[in-house]
Amino acid sequence: MGNKTESRRDGAGSHGTRKLQIRLNMSRLAATLLGRDSEARSTRLSSNMFTHIFNDGHAAGTLEEQRARMVEEQLRSRGIRDPRVLAAMSKVPREEFIASDDLRDAYGDHPLPIGAGQTVSQPYIVAAMVEALEMQPPDRVLEVGTGTGYEAAILGELAAEVWTIERHEELANKAREILARLGCPNVHVVHGDGSLGLPEQAPFDKILVAAGAPRIPDSLVAQLVDGGRLVVPVGNRAEQQVHILRKLGSETVVTTHELCRFVPLVGQEGWES
Repeated sequence: MGNKTESRRDGAGSHGTRKLQIRLNMSRLAATLLGRDSEARSTRLSSNMFTHIFNDGHAAGTLEEQRARMVEEQLRSRGIRDPRVLAAMSKVPREEFIASDDLRDAYGDHPLPIGAGQTVSQPYIVAAMVEALEMQPPDRVLEVGTGTGYEAAILGELAAEVWTIERHEELANKAREILARLGCPNVHVVHGDGSLGLPEQAPFDKILVAAGAPRIPDSLVAQLVDGGRLVVPVGNRAEQQVHILRKLGSETVVTTHELCRFVPLVGQEGWES
């Protein structure tokens, strides 16, 4: 076989040599192009990597673009499916509820400080807990732990009426101002002990607690309508688990869900300060 191959090359003469040279040139060209494509892909990968590193994970683009990306990458991709919740998260500007120094982090996948030792929750946690309420447009809702009002504004997009209670007076005042400026007339801010709920406005169809409780507060259960739902993180001060309670007449059904970490619910039926 080796002789036959050698004789074909000899018999082809100069024409065969030219064909071989053309094939070699084409092979070199293909290898060069493949190398350039590989280099381009590598450059793009490196560019994306260094963009992430130099931005320290902060999203690029306008705040509206960051909000849209947050909904897709942090919420929808993690299983948030309620279209009304996704629409509310797409609409409410989180940047309005945080310090100007933190604007770069407005749609980061983490909580942000808002003063008085409190935080505005991670967007995914807000969406997951709101979705767990199974909100309906006629609902009257109580939120415990207003902060600066971000979650209350989300609830306001989904319910007929929202009452939200905050124990830090400076935060309650700030939330009231922000919500008024953004035009949320169905959201009412009260300064008080959230662990006791708001009996003068009860009953509520849904109650959401945005702070970690040592146990489910009895006062909040008492303020639910029959068939109502309460979502509350329960655990120790370091880590909690989301509890969903449904009130069925004189009985309650409780299911436990994902782990989370909230500031403590301080009050008569919560933690001591």
